[in-house]
Amino acid sequence: MTPVLAGIEVLLLAASALLLVPLLVLTVQVVVAVWPGRRFDQRDGMNLPSRPSIAVLMPAHDEATGIAPVIAAVKASLRQNDRLLVVADNCSDDTADVAARAGAEVVERFDTSRRGKGYALDFGVRHLATRPPEIVVIVDADCLVEGDAFDRLANQCAATGRPAQALYLMHAPAGASTRLRIAAFAWIVKNQVRALGFWRLGLPCQLMGTGMAFPWSTIREAPLASGHIVEDLQLGLDLAAAGTPPRFCPAALVTSMFPTRTDGIESQRTRWEHGHLGVIAKVGPRMLGLALRKGDGRLFSMALDLCVPPLATLALALFMLLAASALLAFAGVSLPLLVAGGMVTLLIAVVGLAWLAFGRNAVHFSEMLLAPLYAVRKVPMYLRMLRSRQLQWVRTRRDGPG
Repeated sequence: MTPVLAGIEVLLLAASALLLVPLLVLTVQVVVAVWPGRRFDQRDGMNLPSRPSIAVLMPAHDEATGIAPVIAAVKASLRQNDRLLVVADNCSDDTADVAARAGAEVVERFDTSRRGKGYALDFGVRHLATRPPEIVVIVDADCLVEGDAFDRLANQCAATGRPAQALYLMHAPAGASTRLRIAAFAWIVKNQVRALGFWRLGLPCQLMGTGMAFPWSTIREAPLASGHIVEDLQLGLDLAAAGTPPRFCPAALVTSMFPTRTDGIESQRTRWEHGHLGVIAKVGPRMLGLALRKGDGRLFSMALDLCVPPLATLALALFMLLAASALLAFAGVSLPLLVAGGMVTLLIAVVGLAWLAFGRNAVHFSEMLLAPLYAVRKVPMYLRMLRSRQLQWVRTRRDGPG
């Protein structure tokens, strides 16, 4: 073997070792989520004698066209001493007026130099401090809170003293494209399957941006005021480092719809994935090191979970590794191909298992066969990230005008 081929072999094996970590974490999460065992109890979070008071905090930026029914649904689930506060943040439409007419308490915030959901949340928490609730539940202005989710989240928070994260699912609308249905399945894997697997192991989960409940003593001190484009992910890690990692509440459900507008889909996906990959690169190693120094198993598990990239990203990286290893095999060096082939086989098996157990209603099997093409179509987005990663918060453009 020539020195050049030996060097390439070492590089490919090193890349395999690097990708093996998130692949194994994903495998454990999926297998534990699917394996017969502990199922969540529908009474989880419901065994307290009385439900603590809550304030629902809803940040809203130019949401006038759709916020009224969301407010109506939230109000139907509230009790006498609860509050609903809408923070109309840097709005250019009549979001504040629509929210007030729908029966919400409304505050407006205007600060174009400090833009983003984190700043809006911090502004809302400061307003709530004049009459603080026992529990604060954050709900986005395009989400529906199902059934008794508020009761479950509030009671779990009170019982554990830790943040609680509802199951947050995004659905593809009727008649959606195959691409959008595959995206809905990837969302199920990320927010349901992986979180459920860690929950069964007694491990914490990441915050998901909506359906998040916090004891007042936690949220009032939380580092919210930031323009980070995945502020929820960062907040969950900050809270875990401070000793209060979030806990999944799988019996509480929050849902929303994927936008069908092409520009809305692309801006949403770019924000999520640029932000997630940026946090992996910048925060992941630091969190792993901090967890090891502190001997904190819960923080370590969250850091490992953080290092699992979006499903399409992981698949694309593994298939590229397989292709490069196949080329090297033609030169007579076969070990990288054996390793990469085994890893790709494992990924296919894990994704198939997740689809069988959780994804059959979201996407058909024939459509799942097109998933590799869906991953390849993301390559331009990743190339744009290398040139200029999105660093600022941008509102997702939803269906309809505006």
